[in-house]
Amino acid sequence: MAIALDPASDNKEGIIRCIVSREGDVTVSGYVDRSEIHLIKGDSLERFVIGEKLNIADPLGIIASLADKDEGLDFIGLEDPDIFREEETGLTHVYFTLPFLNKTKHNALVHLGHAVGKGLDSLEMTVPAVSADHKTYQGAKEVSIAPRNSRGIRFNLIESSRWEKDFNYSVVRVAIAEDMGKPWRFGDIVFHPKENKIPWIGGHASPGPLFPKSFIDLGENKLLGIMNGREANQKVGNDIKYGTFSVGLFIYDYENGKIDWVSPEPLIQDTEAKTITFASQFVQTGPGEGILYAHVDDSFVRAYTLYADGLTSLLPK
Repeated sequence: MAIALDPASDNKEGIIRCIVSREGDVTVSGYVDRSEIHLIKGDSLERFVIGEKLNIADPLGIIASLADKDEGLDFIGLEDPDIFREEETGLTHVYFTLPFLNKTKHNALVHLGHAVGKGLDSLEMTVPAVSADHKTYQGAKEVSIAPRNSRGIRFNLIESSRWEKDFNYSVVRVAIAEDMGKPWRFGDIVFHPKENKIPWIGGHASPGPLFPKSFIDLGENKLLGIMNGREANQKVGNDIKYGTFSVGLFIYDYENGKIDWVSPEPLIQDTEAKTITFASQFVQTGPGEGILYAHVDDSFVRAYTLYADGLTSLLPK
């Protein structure tokens, strides 16, 4: 949700979600952010300047066709970009949230959108990588791209949703990708906040970046990653009040699509955050060192320096 950097530019260029309008209170359910994705450029990894709006051609009218599937849908703009450069083809894939509000039913239909091109200046939209279910309104956003397993399949992770009797929970779910440019399939829910009962992640869970093995190596088929978590919702009168969003760790078995462990405590709670610290991008800068980017209250992006030795000391033995 913060920034996505393009590895083809040595991470000196990328894209960012910009909120252009807001209705409501970000701490209470029902608020509406309208967004655009813009280009960014920096002379270093610690300072970027926002440029013009990212141009994604939509020759097939994908957005209009998705809105036509359900009456009363309101498209509120592209969100939450991620960039994946495919080594085999050299193509640049951009994944993003495609959100539609249904004001009649008071809920949202959220697809994981996809565009592809030779670079950020030649992107064309395709059908979504993961399409939301129009009957259950289970959606997909915030992708975490996993390596191929021994069968050549990627068990990517996405944020999805699950309605329970008390609240609608954000859950982490597998998205099965045999081809990064074609639609993926919903897999199992691998982390549900209500079932796991970890206080800092009691209401909403969203997968963040997976660290490369060159930064921290946990052995065969395992990667350490970032988890974004929000405390449990609370009912206040007729409203649902959200808890604090912070950043923690998890261990992922990408061969089998299983989460082995989630940190019992958060790793980062930004001192300037009122409610949200949400990480989206990691860049390794040297042996055992790298930068994690996170947005704070949808207002600015912070760069945190992480050290592999320090993270390793937090992991289970």
